Amino acid sequence: MRNIKLILEYDGTNYRGWQKQKNGKTIQGEVERAVGEVTKEESIEVIGCSRTDSGVHSRAYTANFSTNSSIPGEKFLYAINNKLPKDIVVTFSEEVEEKFHSRYNSKGKTYCYTILNRRVPSAIHRNYVYLVKDALDLDLIIEGAKYFEGTHDFEAFRTLGSSVKTTVRTIHRVKIEKEEDLIKIYVTGDGFLYNMVRIMVGTLIEVGRKKINPGEIKNIIDKKDRKLAGIVVPPMGLELLEVFY
Repeated sequence: MRNIKLILEYDGTNYRGWQKQKNGKTIQGEVERAVGEVTKEESIEVIGCSRTDSGVHSRAYTANFSTNSSIPGEKFLYAINNKLPKDIVVTFSEEVEEKFHSRYNSKGKTYCYTILNRRVPSAIHRNYVYLVKDALDLDLIIEGAKYFEGTHDFEAFRTLGSSVKTTVRTIHRVKIEKEEDLIKIYVTGDGFLYNMVRIMVGTLIEVGRKKINPGEIKNIIDKKDRKLAGIVVPPMGLELLEVFY
């Protein structure tokens, strides 16, 4: 069997996340259907690097699948794209070692969350930003973001719903950028809990609103109390930017 690696770009607006479900369209379901049509093989399983939620987007999602097809690895992207809807695109494909696993071999990821900070919504970017009408203090957000960096128990920054062996994760960097009325929060880490980035952003928004002091983030982490952290911000502002191996 050959092992084919794919890099996917997708708009998650019309999907219920990556993982296949009995009800509703998913990215995994669409990709597996397309790969099956290309290879003429049944029971194709496309392994993904992570479970992205409903409405979350990706610029470089890594996946892999096993096949007996003789199609050259670098040619799979063209064949698969012919079978995919326009909001899912394979940007790269190659044959890799049989032992490569897109999820278990991942050493880290970078996510970006985009906030639109103004009084009115955007017609053009409505599916890719979260509107916050209140004025946000960017300096406070930058100060608060530093407390997330390092190795911590992020129990307070996850939504219950998936079993994990440990809630300890390492955040390598949280970078904040502002361009006109857009605030982008980049988070790079070795792994993430369910809704972790969206809760981190929800907490930083409260810091920007001056409802939570920047230094209080350390206390929230130490107390491991979900009730002390911010809300789970909506998924449309979140994008998986890069996966590291």
